[in-house]
Amino acid sequence: MAVDFENDIKHLRSTMDSVREVTDLSRLEAEITDLEAQASVPHLWDDPEKAQHVTSALSRAKSEHDRVTNMDARVEDLEALVELGTEVGGPEGAGALQEAERDLAKLKRDIDLLEVRTLLSGEYDEREAVVTIRAGAGGVDAADFAEMLMRMYLRWAERNHYPTSVLDTSYAEEAGLKSATFEVKVPYAYGTLAVEAGTHRLVRISPFDNQGRRQTSFAAVEVIPLIETTDTIDIPDADIKVDVFRSSGPGGQSVNTTDSAVRMTHLPTGTVVSMQNEKSQIQNRAAALRVLQSRLLLLKKQEENATRKEMAGDVKASWGEQMRSYVLHPYQMVKDLRTGHEVGSTSAVLDGEIDDFIAAGIRWKRSHDRDED
Repeated sequence: MAVDFENDIKHLRSTMDSVREVTDLSRLEAEITDLEAQASVPHLWDDPEKAQHVTSALSRAKSEHDRVTNMDARVEDLEALVELGTEVGGPEGAGALQEAERDLAKLKRDIDLLEVRTLLSGEYDEREAVVTIRAGAGGVDAADFAEMLMRMYLRWAERNHYPTSVLDTSYAEEAGLKSATFEVKVPYAYGTLAVEAGTHRLVRISPFDNQGRRQTSFAAVEVIPLIETTDTIDIPDADIKVDVFRSSGPGGQSVNTTDSAVRMTHLPTGTVVSMQNEKSQIQNRAAALRVLQSRLLLLKKQEENATRKEMAGDVKASWGEQMRSYVLHPYQMVKDLRTGHEVGSTSAVLDGEIDDFIAAGIRWKRSHDRDED
């Protein structure tokens, strides 16, 4: 079937009109001008906290502005390519139209994902994210599944050129992970990944069972927004218990000969955070405090909002017992039980191709929240 370039490009332009309206480019441009003026002030870095806030806000605003304007430019390039192919004709024109067809398919998907971003309007959606994965029921298979999920999210971030930082890894005795915590350091990481919070289920022939039996295992994913310097979460020293210990790698192998790892417990709530991936105890303390503050910020918001909407601290309260299944045997399928979105390419999903699941989850969550309002 011949591609209707005229109609498709018209639809893309209409979608971009909506994206621009929601993004409000004029406001963004004014914000960028103001932040650039603040960033150029002499001795800005005499106050590192303020300087960090200004430069981060400037980077975020420029990134948001460029994301929209670059997509507009791609639509214009596509239109020019179609015009060229139509006017030239012959083999050269046919080649140009084939290239335009490939560009159109990619552009449709990218603009769809950009449109999904406009749905992220929650209070903390624009924040960076802290993701924690914990092995659940299923023994060594669950620990292995936790490590598979960790790799999946890190590969997803890598595919999207999102910087990450692994804060803590607790290895299981035989294989896999008991738990792991990492940051995704890009604007809107929290709003994007919040829909991944919940219980994930894996069904496969266990590689750890010498009888080759099918095994079902579970892992929990928690997503919280990263604390910012403007947030007011003060924790009295008396409310924190700090334990230090030596970092360790797989199988208990020592990876650090000093007591640099830190376990921080918030006594009033029982919230525990462990960090061991930084090189010094001071760095691990700072990372642990940052994540602890983020979790307490979320807890505070939950207490203020009885419905707990848009919050990910309590996985079960937010998403139910199970939100996605990964079936590797007797057939291949990954299915999100909330949105109904499913694919048969399990290896691609576990290699980080989860944008479509995230987009479907964001749309589902927006619709779900609207129904409750």
